[in-house]
Amino acid sequence: MFQARFTQISMTKPSAMIAILAALACAAGAYYWAHGLSALGPVSKAAQPVPPSPALTANLGTASSGAAHTTSTTTEPGDRLTPAEAGTPFRPGEVLEFAADVAKLGNVANLRLQIVDRRNFFGRNAWHLQAFARTENPLRMVFELDDQFDSYSDALTLSSLQYEMHLNERGEKQESIQRMTTTGAERAPANVTQTRVVPGTRDPLGLMQYLRTVDWAKTHEVRGPVYDGHKLYDVAARLDGSAQNITVPAGSFSASKIEIRVFDAGAELKDAHFTLYLAGNAAQTPVLLEAVVPFATARVVLVKMKPE
Repeated sequence: MFQARFTQISMTKPSAMIAILAALACAAGAYYWAHGLSALGPVSKAAQPVPPSPALTANLGTASSGAAHTTSTTTEPGDRLTPAEAGTPFRPGEVLEFAADVAKLGNVANLRLQIVDRRNFFGRNAWHLQAFARTENPLRMVFELDDQFDSYSDALTLSSLQYEMHLNERGEKQESIQRMTTTGAERAPANVTQTRVVPGTRDPLGLMQYLRTVDWAKTHEVRGPVYDGHKLYDVAARLDGSAQNITVPAGSFSASKIEIRVFDAGAELKDAHFTLYLAGNAAQTPVLLEAVVPFATARVVLVKMKPE
């Protein structure tokens, strides 16, 4: 993708905040997921997000244009990367650890992003992506949060095949497993919700990794639909200026500054601003996320990465 007086704050667009913050780094999620999900309640078993506007879905980059296949009934780790997949800047086993500061509170939450493996997911080559969010004291004393997010994203396009939220907030647990479909013709298992989306839709974790695959020296803007587990949004990411020197606990980096814009039903959200910094290394590692929203300012910094 944090509260003391925050528990009294109500969000006017909670799901929208979740969509972007989780989409960029999920690290901000510990605060924003806490705000949004407690207000939204359980995910509907008949989740059918509203399609995004045609203006943005017309430019999907390398997004998938076909329906998900269900030729297999098991998922197994993949053996070998295709040449196209080998061009991705990340590898199985990568772990990125972040700390989040909100307003004047430091290290109120931490998050771990990891690439678990590449596998056969019901007939599709897919990356298994994970994120773990946890609040820290003093916030944890008033809002205990331990959340896990799993994404199975197409190995080439990073469009979402399945998105899972395993939430544990204030001792209350909520499970959501959503299988993405572009046709509605596929059948999902009994414990999985079938969610119909437009072709090329990514979930928050898939979008985070997709932004790392963009050659920002050649492509200065990408756009596409993002489903955050509750609602479908249009997201536009644009390179803003030349590389900048960024220093975070994990080190000093020359980084590209990526401005993020979010659209709901064709209208841009004007009361939120997000900036992602991607290191100029081969992996285009996300090193910093800055978020300015009506109720707080968040700064999410890279603390440790494996492998280094």
